[in-house]
Amino acid sequence: MADKRDYYEVLGLSKGATDEEIKKAYRRLAKQYHPDMNPGDKVAESKFKEVNEAYDVLGDPDKKAKYDQYGHAAFDPSSGFGGGGGGFGFDGFDISDIFSSFFGGGSSSRRQNGPVQGDDIKYRLTLTFEEAVFGCKKEITYQRVAKCPECSGSGAEKGTSPKTCPDCQGRGQVKVQQRTPFGMMQSTRTCDRCRGTGKIIETPCKNCRGSGFVKASKKLEVSIPAGIDDGQGVVLRGEGCDGRNGGSAGDLVITVNVRPHAFFEREGYDIYCDIPVTFADMVLGAKISVPTIDGTETLEIPEGTQTGTTFTLKGKGVRVVNSQKRGNMYITAVIETPKGLDRKQKELLRQYSDSLKPGNHSKKDKFTKKFFSK
Repeated sequence: MADKRDYYEVLGLSKGATDEEIKKAYRRLAKQYHPDMNPGDKVAESKFKEVNEAYDVLGDPDKKAKYDQYGHAAFDPSSGFGGGGGGFGFDGFDISDIFSSFFGGGSSSRRQNGPVQGDDIKYRLTLTFEEAVFGCKKEITYQRVAKCPECSGSGAEKGTSPKTCPDCQGRGQVKVQQRTPFGMMQSTRTCDRCRGTGKIIETPCKNCRGSGFVKASKKLEVSIPAGIDDGQGVVLRGEGCDGRNGGSAGDLVITVNVRPHAFFEREGYDIYCDIPVTFADMVLGAKISVPTIDGTETLEIPEGTQTGTTFTLKGKGVRVVNSQKRGNMYITAVIETPKGLDRKQKELLRQYSDSLKPGNHSKKDKFTKKFFSK
C-alpha cells in the first residue's frame, strides 16, 4: 500500500473536501482520462483507474471516514483494520463482536431473548454510464452474518440443545432487591448467567463457538432498473444479515456509483452534449449526424446559426425509472476553429474576410459602434 498516492491528491483536492467537491473533481478527471477520449493511451488508462479507485473510497461516507482516520491502511487486510473488500458494510468482522452485540449483557434491562431483526448491509456498486441508462443485471458477492449451518443458529453442538437458564427460568431477566434509604427497592436486570438469552449452552458448537452465527459469503444477481442515477440505490429485502430468535433478516442496500461518459453529461433524466461544427456548416446551414444514447440522429443546422446554439431532441434522454417516459437530449453546436491551414487556405480566408459587408456581423458592428466610435 505504500506506493499508492493519497486519494485526495489523486483528485486534486485537500483533505476535508465536501462531497460535492469530490464528485465534481471525479467527474472532471474521469472524463479527462476516459479510455474513449484517449484510445491506446496506457498512461491515461492507468490514471482513469486510479481516479475511479480514489472515488470509490472518498465517494462513500463510511469508507471516507475510515480513510481519513487510517489512510490506505484502512483497506489493507494485513494492517489489522479489516480490509476494504467488496463494498459491504461490516469490515473488521469478529465473531466475538457479533456474539456480544446479539447476546451481550450490558446494562440494558431489555429482554434479549425476543425476536431481533438482522442488520442491513450496505453495498456500493459501480456502473458504466450505459449500464445506468439502459439497466442491467450484475452479479455481486458480499459478506453477511448468517445462521450457523452446523447448529442451525442454536449455538449448541449437534446432538445437543440449549437448556433453560435456571437463574431466570428462561426469561433473560432477574429481579434484584436492594436496600436504600427509602426501604427495600426491587429492580429488574439482565441475567448474568445467560446474558439475557434465557438459555445456557453447555456444549457450544465448534463451528460458530456457541454464537449461533458465522460470517458467510453470498452471491446474487441484481437487476438494476433503467434510468438509475449516481447516488441512487436498490433495496433487496431480506438479503442482509440473518435475524435472531425468529427475527427477520435485514436488507441489502445497494448504492450505485455511475462512471462519467466521455461525451455525454447527464442531469436528472436529460442528457447534454457539445457537438463541434465547422464554420461553413454554421454559416451555410447543413444536416449533420449527432450521437444519442439510441444511436445516430440527423440534426439540421439552419443557415446563420451562432456558436453556442442549443437544439432539443425531445424524448431522446434517459428513461424515467419504472416508467416509459423519457427526458430530452440537448445538443449545443460549437464552432471548431480550424488549425494548420496552408497558404492557399489562408489566402482564401483573407479574400472571404475582405468581401464582408456591413451587416454580415451585426453583433460585432453594434459592439464596435458602442465602445469604440466617437
